[in-house]
Amino acid sequence: MDGFRIVAGKWIGRIGRIGWLATAGLLLASCATFDNSWVPGSAASMAKDQIMLVRREPPSFGFHRLETQSRDHPDLGYFVRKQGLPDFLAETSDQDRRYFILYYLKARQAYACRIRRSPKQVEAVEFAGPYPITVGEYRRLDGFQGNDR
Repeated sequence: MDGFRIVAGKWIGRIGRIGWLATAGLLLASCATFDNSWVPGSAASMAKDQIMLVRREPPSFGFHRLETQSRDHPDLGYFVRKQGLPDFLAETSDQDRRYFILYYLKARQAYACRIRRSPKQVEAVEFAGPYPITVGEYRRLDGFQGNDR
């Protein structure tokens, strides 16, 4: 009986240490919201390298993504309020930058937004454009929008 208690005590001690390590890992992972993390299945990972339809009613994934990014980057939110809701949003990133392309089909224009990630300073948001949308881009995007109507 005493032997069982000692063995059980060792297992409880090991489980306790593993539990603390797991808790510490979860706390570190929770520093970023799930939407903005690059965890598989998160909104950020699903949006990476995608062109998304932006529709307010019923709300599309692109609309939700734009709303989230506008909250995280107020300059982007201000730009969207000023220019209006784009028809499509493209998103991609590299090691230290995140890029958004906002497509406005009616005006046949697109704007680029670049956000530089820096751990030591506030993220810098830069805009460029308008750029003309090519005939091929317009047809393709208008076709996607037409399929959704």
